[in-house]
Amino acid sequence: MNYPPKIHQDNDINHMVDVIKTYPLATVISVKDNQPLITHLPLIYNDAGKLIGHIDKQNPQAALLRNSLPVTIIFSGPQCYISPSIYTTTQLPTWNYIKVHLKGTVNAIESKEALKESIITMTTFLEAPEHKYVLEPNNQRMLGALDYIEMFEITIDAWEGKFKLSQDKKTQDIENARAELIRANQESIEKFLNKVF
Repeated sequence: MNYPPKIHQDNDINHMVDVIKTYPLATVISVKDNQPLITHLPLIYNDAGKLIGHIDKQNPQAALLRNSLPVTIIFSGPQCYISPSIYTTTQLPTWNYIKVHLKGTVNAIESKEALKESIITMTTFLEAPEHKYVLEPNNQRMLGALDYIEMFEITIDAWEGKFKLSQDKKTQDIENARAELIRANQESIEKFLNKVF
């Protein structure tokens, strides 16, 4: 069985890293006693090819983000419903999306100085390119929070890029699906926020 179809897989690590850097809010999954623990956290891909994150010490998953325990991470890129009406050929309804699934091992970083530097580094990355806010090393609020945050580092053991983008269609239909992905994401965000916020 060939599933998922190879045409919907992207094994280019550079493409997957682009997803991680553009959509850094990850779904972090650990398992304890056959029960998944799931937290949504921004993770930063560093120059050593590892993922760095921070978690509230009160979060039950914090105890599983150490000691080289296994962890699964999902990064989600853009996604949307694709109506057959956008194609030039006869098709069925489908859903297009970009996801990156990673498996790795995780270790806690105990140093408070490393934690502080990591928070500053993450803020700098997330503020790019305009850097309207700079987190200073002597920020009292950050220094007071260090006792309540744990830092962890994930070594990536397996990569899987799921880029389902109508690649199995004619060239014009692929272009139409790409345009629909852009249009639908811009429109749906505004509509959704107007309903709930």
